[in-house]
Amino acid sequence: MTGGDIAGLIAAGVFAILVGFLAIPLIKLGRVFDETSAAIREASENITPLLEEATTTISETNKQIARVDSITSSVDEATKNLSSLVALFAASVGRPMIKIAGFSAGVRAAITGGRPRASRATPKN
Repeated sequence: MTGGDIAGLIAAGVFAILVGFLAIPLIKLGRVFDETSAAIREASENITPLLEEATTTISETNKQIARVDSITSSVDEATKNLSSLVALFAASVGRPMIKIAGFSAGVRAAITGGRPRASRATPKN
């Protein structure tokens, strides 16, 4: 064996060791890809029930919103009816009561002779 052959063997050995060192990260990277694939597969299997549950929740929420909308429209109608009732009461009872109060104040003023009431302040000395 010549010096060139020995140098070639040493270079081949160093290259083999280099390939071995590079193979370890590649093997670990392959395991990472396997784990990633498994995680994606598991996530996709679990997403379907979550989406079905979300769809059910949203449809139930829409039903409840429709019920609340009908209740609020009923309350709105009741408010309008109450407002009309108050206006009717004020027109039918309120105005005559105001007239009676004005009439009674006039009668009282006529009876007392239109004199102002005595003040409660004590006279100054």
